[in-house]
Amino acid sequence: MTLKTPTHTDFTKYETARILGARALQIAMNAPLLVKISEEDLEKIKYDALKIAEVEFNSDSLPISVKKPFPLRREDKLRRVRSVEVSEEKIKKMEDDEEGEIMGEGEIMALANPSDEREEDSNDEEMAEE
Repeated sequence: MTLKTPTHTDFTKYETARILGARALQIAMNAPLLVKISEEDLEKIKYDALKIAEVEFNSDSLPISVKKPFPLRREDKLRRVRSVEVSEEKIKKMEDDEEGEIMGEGEIMALANPSDEREEDSNDEEMAEE
């Protein structure tokens, strides 16, 4: 088994952002550059630490690695899930019980008539006037 060095395409966008941010911080704190960049190019990118870090990252010269641990493997045997069989009678009884519970707790709602609403509005206005 040979180990290959990861390239910039092997990282997720989150890992890339973290690597670039860490390297840009190092560059901003006067760390030496790992890639030779001409003064002309540095002036074009206005000596921006993040852009310099991007150039280094794209050239695959950063000595920063990302540790990606694998999930733990389990060697246990898988158990079959037992399915619970419920008879039609039991299902019907459970539905009836639930319906009875809803009927017992719930309110009986009637349709609203527009005339009822007008009476309530006029009562509210009379209360406000007093």
